[in-house]
Amino acid sequence: MKENNELILHIYQDSEMSSFTLKKLMNDLKEKDNKIKKLLEDIFKQYEEWKEKSKKLLQKENAEISNNSIIAKMMAGSSIKKEVDSDNSDSAIADMLIKGISMGTIDMEKKISEYSKEVNKADLELAYNFKKFQEEIIESLKQYL
Repeated sequence: MKENNELILHIYQDSEMSSFTLKKLMNDLKEKDNKIKKLLEDIFKQYEEWKEKSKKLLQKENAEISNNSIIAKMMAGSSIKKEVDSDNSDSAIADMLIKGISMGTIDMEKKISEYSKEVNKADLELAYNFKKFQEEIIESLKQYL
């Protein structure tokens, strides 16, 4: 079913972009003394798990898997570098991530609403779980604000 694939593809693309940006951020913070770095590593690993889980589901359905564009990644990478160069405090980093993940949560909510009647129950539950995962990350980042 095409709608199932689109919902899972959204999870894959969101996870893939989040993994990319977190890796870039961790690299930019490598020589810095931030307390938030351990949490970033944990979040990165969790996004990697979501990326692999959604990729396997798409492969099982023989669905086309498209990554985020290199331009989007370059823009995100340069934006992260600019933010870290201007303020690399844990508070600023947490704020930046909360804003980005909140946008992802809103997008996921839109996809769930759009496809809730067309997709199978298992894929819908996966989407809800992904959204919940993102909301939990936001809560864990708030301690650094």
